Amino acid sequence: MEELILKHGGYRNLKSFQIARLILDITLRFCDRFIAKYSRTHDQMVQAARSGVQNIAEGSQASGTSKKTEMKLTNVARASLEELKLDYEDFLRQHQLPLWEYADPRRKELIGLRPETADQYALWVKQLEKRQQGAIPEIAANGVLALLAASCKLLDKQLAAQAAAFQKEGGFTERLYRVRSEARRQ
Repeated sequence: MEELILKHGGYRNLKSFQIARLILDITLRFCDRFIAKYSRTHDQMVQAARSGVQNIAEGSQASGTSKKTEMKLTNVARASLEELKLDYEDFLRQHQLPLWEYADPRRKELIGLRPETADQYALWVKQLEKRQQGAIPEIAANGVLALLAASCKLLDKQLAAQAAAFQKEGGFTERLYRVRSEARRQ
């Protein structure tokens, strides 16, 4: 018999969640160091990063009973990270710092490194600065942009997979009907 409530949660195993959480940790440090503590920008950047993480988790938890809610919250996470991306781009522009091209080897180096903690990320930033491959604020902001691109790409794939699963299997209401119909037949 089909299960009424599907397995759900498991968001801690999602690479999109892991990268989003890393982005949150880095953003907290970045904002405390480079953005005025009580400014609206500081608050907005931290909240956008937090929203990315929290909505991935909440969407995953809701998936057992509502694919619609799962997709909606995954999309909110994606939108929040896109907002954060714009904040980092604005920071670079406003401080006349270069925005690295997609193919920049420093971006590829970071993605290849696959940092799991903000400390590992900070070490990468310091190593690049020592090799004279940019100023710390430039490296830190561009590095987060590389991580944001990776996380957003993963969320786009997640959304596509969620939509395909919904199209194939339906939602909770349809599952309720199938389970109830099966129970009546027995």
